[in-house]
Amino acid sequence: MAFKFPLYRRSGSLIFLDDDVDYLEMLGMVVPASLQVELFSRPTAFLARMDEEPARWEADAGLQLQLIDRWRLGHPLLPQVLRYWGSNPARYQLAQTCVVDFAMPGIDGLKVLDSLLDWPGSRILLTGQADDQLAIKAFNKGLIDQFIPKQTADIAGRLLTTIIKLAETAHPRLNTVWRTALQSQHQAMLEAPSVAATLHALVQEQWIEYVVLGEPFGLLGLTAEGQCDWLQLEPTAGLKDVGDLARSAGLGFDTVRGIQEGALLPAVELHQQLGLSGPIRTEKAFAIGDEGLLIGAQFRLGDADLPQPIYPYRHFLDMQGLRTIQDTWVPPR
Repeated sequence: MAFKFPLYRRSGSLIFLDDDVDYLEMLGMVVPASLQVELFSRPTAFLARMDEEPARWEADAGLQLQLIDRWRLGHPLLPQVLRYWGSNPARYQLAQTCVVDFAMPGIDGLKVLDSLLDWPGSRILLTGQADDQLAIKAFNKGLIDQFIPKQTADIAGRLLTTIIKLAETAHPRLNTVWRTALQSQHQAMLEAPSVAATLHALVQEQWIEYVVLGEPFGLLGLTAEGQCDWLQLEPTAGLKDVGDLARSAGLGFDTVRGIQEGALLPAVELHQQLGLSGPIRTEKAFAIGDEGLLIGAQFRLGDADLPQPIYPYRHFLDMQGLRTIQDTWVPPR
């Protein structure tokens, strides 16, 4: 099956539950510092943490739906998304993936995961050798997204590979929400294998959050430090029209010719939607994919270009400090 490029993606919390405290601490140590991690050794504390997650996810999805509804009424999406990012820093605290041990006193991990009704995140079950057949049945029934035997030789590597793969999977609901803001030709281009692969590599290299927009066509991305970028996309078949738009915006003959030849792209619509002052910005264009259907150019947005400041994801990571188990219980002597 071809890779499906997600239309919206961001980092979130990675939550572990394992009653083996030493093993749990090991898991916390092997996860890269670029990811938020929460460690729990007791199911009750884990479930208390997850109790409001479905409602939080639903509220966040509702905010994104409001952006689309306002766009249909004529409000540009670019400034709306930037204001949404600036006004909702708690979105990074949403639980994205839960990794739960199967064999725990009093309750098994599969029952713990099954109790997370309506939570739309990813579920990974850690199993002992004797539990693999049960995990296979749960996976085949769609009760979990993946299972990993604890006796796996390189379990840390296997776990990280699985977490990353699940994080890169398009979220069904959010993909549906943002697909409505794209034209059919845009959707078709994003489904081209080399286009999806090129965009995926660009996203992985620099952003912890991004969204694909249709008017104008491109990706609005955000780094861990809170830096915003606009990756403008243009079909090569429409470069003459882009050049004409640039000419009407006051760009010179040589610049317009460079645009029509696919060497430059102008940020005319970016300027219009954000009310940017000064001359229209242009950047060097580069191929997106191997089919020759699409080119792109990346524009960095300064603080003065944004409707409001954006709280950096890096601050959430800094506040974590040392990764400690949040519910460790020491029995009385």
